[in-house]
Amino acid sequence: MVKILITGGAGFVPSSLADRLLLDPNNFVVAVDNFHTGSKANLPTTNPSNYRFYECDVNDWNSISPIMKEHHFDYVFHYAAVVGVIRTLDNPVSVLNDIEGIKNVLTLAKDTGVKRVFYSSSSEVYGEPVHLPQNELTTPLNSRLPYAIVKNVGEAFCRSYSQEFGLDYTIFRFFNTYGPKQSVDFVMSKFIRQALNNEPITIYGDGSQTRTFCYIDDNLDACLNAFKENKIVNDVVNIGNDEITEIVDLAKIIIRLTNSKSEIIHLPPLRDGDMTRRQPDIYKMRELLNRPLTSLEEGIKNVLKLGNF
Repeated sequence: MVKILITGGAGFVPSSLADRLLLDPNNFVVAVDNFHTGSKANLPTTNPSNYRFYECDVNDWNSISPIMKEHHFDYVFHYAAVVGVIRTLDNPVSVLNDIEGIKNVLTLAKDTGVKRVFYSSSSEVYGEPVHLPQNELTTPLNSRLPYAIVKNVGEAFCRSYSQEFGLDYTIFRFFNTYGPKQSVDFVMSKFIRQALNNEPITIYGDGSQTRTFCYIDDNLDACLNAFKENKIVNDVVNIGNDEITEIVDLAKIIIRLTNSKSEIIHLPPLRDGDMTRRQPDIYKMRELLNRPLTSLEEGIKNVLKLGNF
């Protein structure tokens, strides 16, 4: 049996990852979360025999250490982090504390025989892009935000533990991912909830900011193929979609697909953290996925069908 740890396991992406891993009865999955940003509603409800959950803060050595030492995991997906633009702007010290979690997980991984650590990094490491698309080899890091800096530090820790201790890693640089479990404080789920309730759809600034939106199944399939096929070892891969959409156009698409009466309301721009452009180079991801990506409209329709708003 393959023993797998998922940190941040009550979050949107990691809980969706657990659901997929649990489809294979040969996987024994342990998830941990402190519920600072995750939700108990995201945890499996069927209580499968090959699943365990622990309420745990990975930033606290005494909390995570007994779990990793007891189970001696084969693989670790380290996804625990303070996430969300507003939340990370409002809680910069909590964001910086996540460095302790990165150090704890990597140290325990190399001490307990973990074969590979999969680290959830972020498109934020690119800062305000110098050019598009954003390629894995080009990381200017011109952002001042603690979240971006911590993610970049985490990548450096992965490389350093590999060089000094031989601990294999894979770095996933996640761009905007959406799906049925996503909390309502992210742009896609917030817009959908507002549209379904015929409430004003609120946009920071003029809405000309561009983003790309990756449906959760594309994220999971790419990451799991890297895991199962032993690819992207000691390397980094962008995980996202490369179809650019202006935020104001996203609102219009959602209004149309939901037959909503919502109006679009423009709020003052965020004081920081709202990058003007995002677009990943997904050459590596396309090779992992080996199928077409989910279109934006198809993904939104899936969320409307499967989501709980």
